[in-house]
Amino acid sequence: MSIRTYFIYLIIMAGTTYIIRALPFAAVKKKIENRFIRSFLYYIPFAVLTAMTIPDIFTATASVISAAFGLAVAILLALRGKSLTTVAIVACCAVYIAELFL
Repeated sequence: MSIRTYFIYLIIMAGTTYIIRALPFAAVKKKIENRFIRSFLYYIPFAVLTAMTIPDIFTATASVISAAFGLAVAILLALRGKSLTTVAIVACCAVYIAELFL
């Protein structure tokens, strides 16, 4: 790929990203009062993060079973209110231990 083509692609992506982020601010001038829309907008970051993370969990290990075990441990700890650091460390250790036995 030439440097010229690279910068054309870069400018198009930057413009697209800017439009997606700036358009809602330009289109909506007042506070959103609808409870459904506010709730929907509140949960979008969590849904996108989950959609990006879950497939990587199952492809990051040598076995899908160890990945599922680590995910189950992470969900259990998160539901019990543990910190993100604790959840991540214990889930990694759970995957490591599961890999030892598989």
